[in-house]
Amino acid sequence: MRRTVSTDAAPAAVGAYSQATETDDLVFTAGQIPLTPDGDLLDEAAIDVQAQQALENVEAVLEAADSGLDDVLKVTVYLDDIEDFEEMNDTYATFFEGDPPARSAVGVDALPKGVGVEIEAIATK
Repeated sequence: MRRTVSTDAAPAAVGAYSQATETDDLVFTAGQIPLTPDGDLLDEAAIDVQAQQALENVEAVLEAADSGLDDVLKVTVYLDDIEDFEEMNDTYATFFEGDPPARSAVGVDALPKGVGVEIEAIATK
């Protein structure tokens, strides 16, 4: 059975989607952008700052589902400029030390609200 995950520790959904959905064993987060829980959009910040906020949002959503970064199986990172990969990766590595999960990084034409990065994850519970 699918259940919706919601937390005030991450930004509220800004469209027709949930912060995450879960089953008994898995959590699927929505793409998290560099938007603070208070609604501050960090679209003008450097990509490392944007990536940090997006990952903090992913972490908060996972925690609301009784999961966490150590339980992540797969991450997808969307970058509006693939040239930002190394800077994003340096920040990303601080969240996933040791044995990091599988990951894809995809360069895209544009992201919601003009941000530079969006990050989603699939985790176990």
